[in-house]
Amino acid sequence: MTTASTSPASRDPFGLKRLGINARDAARHMLAAQGRAKAEALRVMADLVLERTATLLDENAKDLESARRNALSDAMIDRLTLSNRSLQAMADGLRQIAAMPDPVGATTETTIRPNGMRVARMRVPLGVIGIIYESRPNVTIDAAALCLKSGNAVILRGGSEARHSNHALIAIIGDALTAAGLPIDAAQMVGTTDRAAVGQMVTMNDYIDVIIPRGGKGLIARLAAEATVPMIKHLEGNCHVYIDAHANLDKAHDIAVNAKTYRYGICGAMETLLVHAKVASAILPRLAATFAAKGVALRGCERTRHLIPAALPATDADWATEYLAPILAIRVVDDIDEAMDHIARWGTQHTESIVTEDLGAATRFQREVDASSVYVNLPTCFADGFEYGLGAEIGISTNRLHARGPVGLEGLTTLKWVLTGDGQLRGV
Repeated sequence: MTTASTSPASRDPFGLKRLGINARDAARHMLAAQGRAKAEALRVMADLVLERTATLLDENAKDLESARRNALSDAMIDRLTLSNRSLQAMADGLRQIAAMPDPVGATTETTIRPNGMRVARMRVPLGVIGIIYESRPNVTIDAAALCLKSGNAVILRGGSEARHSNHALIAIIGDALTAAGLPIDAAQMVGTTDRAAVGQMVTMNDYIDVIIPRGGKGLIARLAAEATVPMIKHLEGNCHVYIDAHANLDKAHDIAVNAKTYRYGICGAMETLLVHAKVASAILPRLAATFAAKGVALRGCERTRHLIPAALPATDADWATEYLAPILAIRVVDDIDEAMDHIARWGTQHTESIVTEDLGAATRFQREVDASSVYVNLPTCFADGFEYGLGAEIGISTNRLHARGPVGLEGLTTLKWVLTGDGQLRGV
């Protein structure tokens, strides 16, 4: 007789090993999946998202009601919310990914060795990907679509705040996989929202090849401490715009406003504005008036407050904070080196931008600033896979290895060496 302490349920209380076994088997089948079948699955998924809009909005309303009852922040609620517009964007994104070239099987240029042996590298899936994320139900669709298009199997673990929305979306994904003749276990969702399941998931090296977390700093820090499975980390976005001495001030005004107010809750929102002292008196009062009209609270250094008396004094905590809210820190700097020093100290290597007409300053900034994306004369809110032409992305990686910046299809693949010969023997 099996005792309670040694029963399968006690060894795998959340059923994660079963998900892992199923995913590993599905990943083998996805290796052989044809590009047309993967594209068809995504097109069916897009159709179902639109067909089931009413159901998705009803399920999302349950999550939003719970979020407000639990006093979640406005930024969290913004990320959680689905709408007709966002569902249409979701469907459009699925079709865009479906239409993109299949990366799997693509080979690099072949090198022919002196013995006639042909050497190349082939792009292949990572295998089984575990996605751990909070709030945003669109991640359920985006992550599944990118993983499937790149030939991977995926295990999704969403947050409790999006439970109803995520279950409705995984049903759509399963129906689309079945319709396209692909294994339904290529996309699975962890059934529990128990935090202990996350701890188990990030140590399942036998079943999961890489973990991709999406969430707040606390979640990422916890996973980095506990994970034995390799991770592609997507950390906070403490993003800066630096207005240089040689900036076009009309352009600088519009870029700074767009960088902050396009959407407050995205990781590419500007959180600190750096302004060269030579142009501060010309640009800051104008920006202050625009930000005041938009309800943005300002925090500033002493020189900033001399020009904007309504700004509160900025502290180190302000320079370090990803607000995800209508709050902006402003610092006046003496030169580009001081701006880059500030970014090096307080930035999170996410997205940084310079506004300048000086080619030398632009070149230095892009070369010397250490971030996954560095812009010239653009707002930081362009940090998004669609804007880069990658389609939907799983997130913005601040890792140095494997994938950096928006992680799209290629970021979910790797390369293997493929050699072809005609009976050559070593040493002969």
